[in-house]
Amino acid sequence: NMTEMKIAQKLVERGVAKEDIVLGFQAPEFRQYTDYGVG
Repeated sequence: NMTEMKIAQKLVERGVAKEDIVLGFQAPEFRQYTDYGVG
């Protein structure tokens, strides 16, 4: 339902760097294709 993306965007709006956010719902092999951290 893309809820995780909304939370990530809110963190960015509050000053958290995208590189510091790991989208855990994304499989590790696909995280490299996002603007977020890869963990």
